[in-house]
Amino acid sequence: MMRGETVTVHRTLAIALMLALAGGSVAAHAGTAAPPIVGAPVRAEAVPDTTSATSEAPAEEAKEPVGGADGLEALVPEVAHHPYRVEPGVRPFRNRLAFSPGYGSLGAKRLFVARVTYHPNAWLGYEWAIGHNPGQSVHAALHMLSAIVRRPLSGRLQPYVSGGYGMMLVFPGQSLNAAPVTKNAFAIGGGLEFYIRGDLAVRADMRRATVLGRERDRDGIVAYDYLQQTIGLAFYRSIRP
Repeated sequence: MMRGETVTVHRTLAIALMLALAGGSVAAHAGTAAPPIVGAPVRAEAVPDTTSATSEAPAEEAKEPVGGADGLEALVPEVAHHPYRVEPGVRPFRNRLAFSPGYGSLGAKRLFVARVTYHPNAWLGYEWAIGHNPGQSVHAALHMLSAIVRRPLSGRLQPYVSGGYGMMLVFPGQSLNAAPVTKNAFAIGGGLEFYIRGDLAVRADMRRATVLGRERDRDGIVAYDYLQQTIGLAFYRSIRP
């Protein structure tokens, strides 16, 4: 009996050992047949650094005021170093405003006049003018709205033609409190501007003024013609619409 049990134990150990060896071999074959899949490395997208880009961008430099030879800041920077220079090319008039005081005559009497002109485009301008014609027995104030038409040229000389309508107020004597006589007035003529620099010109103007009125002991309307001549300065400034 002891010998039979020993043989049985030996056979059992041998079978267990064979099963163990067979299991390890199967596991090894399974490992080589299905190797683990290693995932491809994920590359992170580059995110632009807005902070560094902003810091590296060159800062916009503030424009320093332009000074003249006397150390003062120039009101018109373009003429700070060349005060009597006129830019080459056709003179610009679009979106420019001009103020023009002048002195001259209306007929045989003195005339003081002030004009303001706005140019919406290069060839047309709207002008409002007020003039005073002093006298001993009577004096007059002339208000007029005119159109200025021109063809801009290159250089310093700029001619123009003008035509307008207004009112003449005739005051008796030197008193401004007296009731004035109002008369219609028309004017047509032209002039010439000579540019000293880009924003300043000498202006000469000549117009034929016709004043419509009445005479005592005479029926109907009478037209009085006067020659209006003035000379003065024109100060130009560019404005935005």
